[in-house]
Amino acid sequence: MHASVTKPWLATYAANNIPAEIDPDAYASVNDMLESAMKKFAGKPAFRCFGQTLSYADVDRLSRNFAAWLQAKGVKKGDRIAVMTPNLLAFPIAFLGIIRAGAAQANVNPLYTARELEHQLKDSGCETIVIFSGVTATLAEIIGNTKVKNVVTIDLGDGGAAPIPTPAADARLTGTVRFADALEAGGKLPYTRVHMSGQDLLFLQYTGGTTGVSKGAALNHRNLVANVEQFRAFVPDFLREGQEVIVTALPLYHIFALMVNFLTYFAVGAENWLVTNPRDFDKFIDVMKAARPTVFTGVNTLFAGLTMHPRTREIDFSRLHLGAGGGTAVVAAVSEKWKAITGAHIKEGYGLSETSPVVSFNPASVQDFSGTTGLPLPSTDIILLDAEDRIVGIGETGEVCVKGPQVMSGYWQQPDANKTAFTKDGYFRTGDIGVFDDKGFLKIVDRKKDMIIVSGFNVYPNEVEAVATALNGVAECACVGAPDEKTGEAVRLFVVRAPGASITEEDVRAHCRKQMTAYKVPKFVRFVDSLPKSGVGKILRRDLRTVS
Repeated sequence: MHASVTKPWLATYAANNIPAEIDPDAYASVNDMLESAMKKFAGKPAFRCFGQTLSYADVDRLSRNFAAWLQAKGVKKGDRIAVMTPNLLAFPIAFLGIIRAGAAQANVNPLYTARELEHQLKDSGCETIVIFSGVTATLAEIIGNTKVKNVVTIDLGDGGAAPIPTPAADARLTGTVRFADALEAGGKLPYTRVHMSGQDLLFLQYTGGTTGVSKGAALNHRNLVANVEQFRAFVPDFLREGQEVIVTALPLYHIFALMVNFLTYFAVGAENWLVTNPRDFDKFIDVMKAARPTVFTGVNTLFAGLTMHPRTREIDFSRLHLGAGGGTAVVAAVSEKWKAITGAHIKEGYGLSETSPVVSFNPASVQDFSGTTGLPLPSTDIILLDAEDRIVGIGETGEVCVKGPQVMSGYWQQPDANKTAFTKDGYFRTGDIGVFDDKGFLKIVDRKKDMIIVSGFNVYPNEVEAVATALNGVAECACVGAPDEKTGEAVRLFVVRAPGASITEEDVRAHCRKQMTAYKVPKFVRFVDSLPKSGVGKILRRDLRTVS
């Protein structure tokens, strides 16, 4: 059994007035938490998108109507409902309607292929899907192989005052119901409030596609109430009730934006500007200019794209007091560029779908780019284990294993996976390699499976990428291992040049040689136009391993 070693972060908590524990039962359910916000902030703007605005009272009314419609369709407590849409006003209305009807939401990436969608619908057992009409062709291909019988299609303007032209639903789908029609019908139907407890299922958050078929992390209401309470207790200055304005460019179907941007900031009455397509940088920057955000969250690639865009300097960042990064390592060079534009570094955090997601974050007192993912959140215990499952000491690397009220109960209907996902005494094995410093700051060195072994030496791709990105002319890069007869594996680096840059392979290698020991220097450097990325902007190293 692992009795946790001394927790070096507790002394740092004390110096920063951070509580060691939170109450994970502060609200009986996410329903209670969000319903109280809808009453408290009824007159305030809750969401803006495409020039349309919903108040907290609007979200309350419309989500109640959707819940009533779902109940009339036979949806009952514990049912799973799939939601497959980009960031639109319909997303928060649909989510709140689903949980107020007593159901749980299975979040689906709208860019999924038919194969990925089919797996998720079958695995979750969804009979109802709420889907953006522009991606219904994917559903049409496989709906016959699933249990889905109710298809609700979303238009771009749904929930707002005026319709916005939207692609029609795929003609192969019959009996679909428009979201706007469901809301209207629900307004005339009775709604029965469902009692929800902390143990009730809230989300199926699919993850782990890197290791074969994706598994649904089963997150309950208590997991998310706890994570919201943990985050609020950790950085209260960034969560001023009724005062925050947040821009949500990360997709809400992803757990980071879902928990931080939506649930946490909704609970404190923030005004949330939704960006439907952050790849359209001009429109994205227009939203940032109009919003003048106090809070912005992103992944490294999103921050990097903003820092390189010539129009970013048109944005008024004078109110911004939190730029939060997660999902993948934030690179120091990107944080420096962000600071040059906004006046403050990116605060990095760490989390996973299985942990609702936030495990650690940099406290408000850290002004510089720390290069770490910060301290464990209150009520969170982290141990680092070596290959023999022994706890390692400060300064030594080990697998990050987490215990806390935000950690999932397990993967949906995956007893075998659950046996290996947790230690015998209940710590969740993240598969990430980390190291603690003496103040309790956690640095993620890398994914266990991404590690490259050159002549017996461990090479962590994050380190190589961070060094290479600091070279002028490198926009972004990704590092993978390649088989090598002499050394077992060799370091291979894929580089995207910055616009107008003319750097060569030798420039990159020479720069890396200055910064890193020889075995870490890329043996192969290949210039590419772009890197493969997930829908959230994470670079997919696995896709690069097969590139010849």
